[in-house]
Amino acid sequence: MKKKEIVITGGLGFVGRNFVELLDVKLRDHTLIIFDKSKKNLNKLNLNYKKNKIIIIIANTLNINKKLKKYKNIIALFHFGEFSRIVKSFEYTNECFTSNTLGTFKVLNFCKEKKIKIIYSASSSKFGNKGKDEHLSPYSWTKSKNIELIKNYSEWFGLKYEIVYFYNVYGSGQSYYGKLAAVIGIFEGQYLKNQPLTVVRPGNQSRDFTHISDIVRGTFLAWKKNLNKEYLLGTGTSYTILKIAQLFNTKIKMVPQRFGERLASNKINKDAHRLLGYKPKIKIEDYIKNFIKKNGKK
Repeated sequence: MKKKEIVITGGLGFVGRNFVELLDVKLRDHTLIIFDKSKKNLNKLNLNYKKNKIIIIIANTLNINKKLKKYKNIIALFHFGEFSRIVKSFEYTNECFTSNTLGTFKVLNFCKEKKIKIIYSASSSKFGNKGKDEHLSPYSWTKSKNIELIKNYSEWFGLKYEIVYFYNVYGSGQSYYGKLAAVIGIFEGQYLKNQPLTVVRPGNQSRDFTHISDIVRGTFLAWKKNLNKEYLLGTGTSYTILKIAQLFNTKIKMVPQRFGERLASNKINKDAHRLLGYKPKIKIEDYIKNFIKKNGKK
């Protein structure tokens, strides 16, 4: 019997490789196809290679049909391979649209034609300001429109899907620097260099921070439940950016407000808990305390 195949786009990125590692623990006798445009994070992937076959394909999602055409037993595609930063989408607009609009269109068509279920990593930025913040940035807009397109593909062509909304993911293996670094990673990088933590004014922007282990576990549960629904994988608790910075017990530097910055993105939806039995296990306060303790600073 041929092994069932699962594709993970962006499988070498922060979320993707953590999810691959979870799949390799949870599953047996599958083929995990890691599809990523860059191999720079390949050495960060930690797999035991005992339960499943691992295939790594370095390619752009624009070429997904060509690169995956020989695989005939794909049962699911987890789509993490998109441009993923709000503020940087103003600077890298072409990359954002190429990845999030054109690339995802190719992915959806591939799933439609091969009758593959897609599990899509959506963004909580869609919910800010009662939904109006989806127009604040190229990133938020493209992610929001992809959700509409997925639902339309379901109506038009019978596409099977699960949509999981991510809330400010942080944790081991996140980027400290560069265009893909998020606020917790940036703060950690600055802390390790004994630099002041840069808080964007006004500082009272609130966020729900979710640990990577909770995110990948919730994504796995959504796939296994197989209900063709949307799930908000947050903690239900928000913190201001200034409060998060203060938890590091170090110097803070306020910096000018950035275009596209949203004040909040919370939305209450208990389906993840009610239908999946999903409950976040890690609190951001405990994570930061452990980070400080690990790095020998008071």
